[in-house]
Amino acid sequence: MDLGLEGRAALVGGASKGIGKAIAREFVSEGARVMICSRSAENLAAAAEEIRSETGKEVEYAVCDMASHDDIKRTVAAAAEKLGRLDILVNNAGGPPTGTFQDLDERYWQHAIDQNLLSVVRTVREALPHLRRSGSGRIINITSVAVKQPIDGLILSNATRLAVVGLAKTLSRELAPEGITVNNVCPGNIATERLIALIEERAARQGQTLADAVSLEEGRVPMGFLGEATDVAGLVAFLASDRARYITGTTIQVDGGSTTAVF
Repeated sequence: MDLGLEGRAALVGGASKGIGKAIAREFVSEGARVMICSRSAENLAAAAEEIRSETGKEVEYAVCDMASHDDIKRTVAAAAEKLGRLDILVNNAGGPPTGTFQDLDERYWQHAIDQNLLSVVRTVREALPHLRRSGSGRIINITSVAVKQPIDGLILSNATRLAVVGLAKTLSRELAPEGITVNNVCPGNIATERLIALIEERAARQGQTLADAVSLEEGRVPMGFLGEATDVAGLVAFLASDRARYITGTTIQVDGGSTTAVF
């Protein structure tokens, strides 16, 4: 299916690895021009080279800490300048630390709010003038299945990512008259470094081997296996396309059917 992304310009956060990198690769494969960003210049350079070698197309990149307002301002401006326009914004940042309410003090909460909530607010604010000029702007937030079914031990993620969903729903209504859509994609049971690290933590606490813990996790998924980052990227590319022009304000999980919540 040709999604009609040829010539579109996209900024993808947290894209030096995992889901963000898969999204960037999907966009490039569909003919879009892409800038990726993350905190590591080394990882960004490696990701850009990997995508170039696979697709034959160049990828721009910029170092950006999504918890830093100044970094976000600089990165959005650089994306618009280097790409010549900005049509698609994918908000994606690493998950906050695990822990219970008692474990996590004010510093953890403030950083999680900066990284996982205010990063979206700030990036959208900076990108909005460019998205308005696009005529068919797309804002896609990568959150977590925790927004539909909170996960024990992930209180920071449960709280901040759910706030993003509330923000996105409101924004979707405010921006709809301008042809800008706003949607959330919720990965779950995707075999990223983050998920494997969480499984390793759980295995250590429960005295299991990693293989046994992974097998147990797969057993919780109705489809019987962990997903790949490309499973998320395909949905994001569709939501960024004109074929999804009438879809806005939605929150869609990609989890092999493991979330039991109805909505």
